[in-house]
Amino acid sequence: MSRTTQIFCASTLYGAATLAAALDSGCFAGADRRVLLVFNNAATPETTPPVDEMPGFEQVRGHFDDVLSFNAAIHPFHPGAWAPGADDVPLFERYLRLLWGLGEDRVELVLESIQVNPALALAQIFTGAPVDVYADGLMSYGPTRNKIDPLVGTRVRRLLHLDLVPGLTPLLLTEFGVPAQVVPTEAFLKVMGRLAGSPAELSEVPEGAALLLGQYLSALDILSAREEEELHVRMLRGAAARGHRAVVFKPHPTAPASYGRALETEAERLGVGLTVVDTPVLAEVLFERARPALVVGCFSTALFTASAFYGLPVARVGTEPLLDRLTPYQNSNRVPVTLADALLPCLETEGGDTLPREQLTGLVETVGFTMQPRILSALRPAAEGFLSRHLGPRTQRYFKRRRLTALGLPGGIPQRLSFLPRNAAARRVVRRAKALRKAVRR
Repeated sequence: MSRTTQIFCASTLYGAATLAAALDSGCFAGADRRVLLVFNNAATPETTPPVDEMPGFEQVRGHFDDVLSFNAAIHPFHPGAWAPGADDVPLFERYLRLLWGLGEDRVELVLESIQVNPALALAQIFTGAPVDVYADGLMSYGPTRNKIDPLVGTRVRRLLHLDLVPGLTPLLLTEFGVPAQVVPTEAFLKVMGRLAGSPAELSEVPEGAALLLGQYLSALDILSAREEEELHVRMLRGAAARGHRAVVFKPHPTAPASYGRALETEAERLGVGLTVVDTPVLAEVLFERARPALVVGCFSTALFTASAFYGLPVARVGTEPLLDRLTPYQNSNRVPVTLADALLPCLETEGGDTLPREQLTGLVETVGFTMQPRILSALRPAAEGFLSRHLGPRTQRYFKRRRLTALGLPGGIPQRLSFLPRNAAARRVVRRAKALRKAVRR
């Protein structure tokens, strides 16, 4: 009888901690061997430490028999850009079985972000392996980013996720009928408690300060470097306006040092004590060690762990402009930005500006349908109902009229005028009017 080897894949320490919590709480059946396969998806992996070199990793290392590197296996290719050719799949399966000592083992895969490489490539290589998917952030509440080959999607048994938004069920992989399973919060907090006890040097971080979370959105082409710098400055000003005289800034691990310098200049002007965390640790470690009085960010997953898991006050900055600027409309960050904008209070305004909780499921289903109407076609009636009842000044920001019009949904161009964009005569009249206006200006 062949052995069973479970291959757990992780590209972040947060994801590895989620896997450790799932193992601690009995979410996986026993196996003869458990392997942690590390993906380093940084733009330049050679200059960015992988998961197994991050401070605190030793606290989750004991959950696995071996730690292997996918980057090393496919070197010199980048894991996010490489995939095997269709004819090469059997060759690469034999290669990886030999390299990783799998022999004839029955392989089970535990993947993150299955819709893109490198997770998708691994699922394609091990063609007969059953797959579990786990989510390490807010994107699981949104639709599957790309249409997945049924030969992969139908092998997915379940979606494991943290209960970041209690009461909300993820949309990811629902087109294949994949059930969602919550990783117990208590188990995750125990893992984070062990990570916080690791010897990373954080003694200089003051307790009870306001914590600002950087995300490095310019790397995703969502904001320019200057705009993101200004966003961080707005976080600092907002925290100071609320009376916080001690502020901690946790930059994204790959963000340039100039972000910290810009904040230092503004903090000096405002008379606020600023501490920049240079050690690459999880925000949750700071929640455990420093217990901040306020956590501020844009749409970071850590805002939701702070609020839902640690009971810390949180506030958002800059979400509304992002809803308009995210391109294409189906950008997978749209649902995380929507959740932050709908559920978290704004740092710069007084009073509540959050959406009623009972509207949340309808909002997410509707945004998900408008993002991926073919993948989530079954959600059209729910989207039509939500828009008919709730589209107004507070919810209009989550949708674009052109998108609603193209999908024939409430809130688009009125039905009696919907023929205009497709009417050739109407388009000719518009072109002539524009030409005449230009001629008059000359």
